[in-house]
Amino acid sequence: MLTAINLTSPTCCSISLFSSPSSKSPSPPRARVSALCRSSLSVADMDSGAGPSLFPLHRCKTLHLVRHAQGIHNVDGDKNYKAYLSPEFFDAQLTHLGWQQVDNLRKHVHACGLAKRVELVITSPLLRTMQTAVGVFGGEGYKDRMDVLPLMVANAGECNRSAISSLDSPPFLAVELCREHLGVHPCDKRRSISDYQFLFPAIDFSLAKSDEDILWKANVRETKEEVAARGLKFMNWLWTRKEKEIAIVTHSGFLFHTLNAFGNDCHPLVKTEICKHFANCELRSMIIVDRSMAGSDSSTTNYPGKIPPGLDLPSDIADGKLENEAPNSGLT
Repeated sequence: MLTAINLTSPTCCSISLFSSPSSKSPSPPRARVSALCRSSLSVADMDSGAGPSLFPLHRCKTLHLVRHAQGIHNVDGDKNYKAYLSPEFFDAQLTHLGWQQVDNLRKHVHACGLAKRVELVITSPLLRTMQTAVGVFGGEGYKDRMDVLPLMVANAGECNRSAISSLDSPPFLAVELCREHLGVHPCDKRRSISDYQFLFPAIDFSLAKSDEDILWKANVRETKEEVAARGLKFMNWLWTRKEKEIAIVTHSGFLFHTLNAFGNDCHPLVKTEICKHFANCELRSMIIVDRSMAGSDSSTTNYPGKIPPGLDLPSDIADGKLENEAPNSGLT
């Protein structure tokens, strides 16, 4: 059952987030209808979010949210949180274990068919997220070709990995709005865009406003409220994209504070499902819904009907007309 998580942004569109239904054990259609018939839910209950919700498909986007794999900062930080203050973890790269996590997630997205459905991969422009993104959603091993750039050059970030091809992969776009909690922690400070362009030639960095990192401050850390506001701005920005199925590779703090803005009118277990902290290299699929007509794209699958045209008065409308005519026609 889909359960709505409502959000109204004060600056842009009204959007909702849904937990994507499990594909492991779908109920047969007859069983679902039967269960609904036995339910005591009223129409008002369903409309308020107590039951399933219905939305036009072309006003929805599917988001596959991924937290990066294990970084070198995670290992020491798990033992002592003060390690996150260490300059040696500047723009932390993945560990050997982290790359194993990437390989396992890659196998999963190919086995379940997700790799073929994703139209765009959005990544936070930090080393660990880009390594995760290209490792999971990129092409196979890179072979020199004049017409195809690699997504990642060999040994990028001292990873001891072969180059990764962009051939037969979706486009990759770096977006600063989905960076980790900004400030103070050196692991969350990025390198220059020109450095990244050398390491990840096929990733699009055109949205970066400056070569150097002007967002990260050594002595000022974003508040939780500021991270959440940035996350909602990112969610609203997604409606400017034409793609309907998008993978987003980002960070635990960004995901946690952004998703906590959703789900306050839902069952507590549903809110927990959406908002709980992500494990390294965890993927969760969500559906984001445009409630406010902010999206302008028309449906590609809807069909107008009545081709060729013919008489088609629905029976329920006929019933209504008969009722309206009854006082004047003598019908009872």
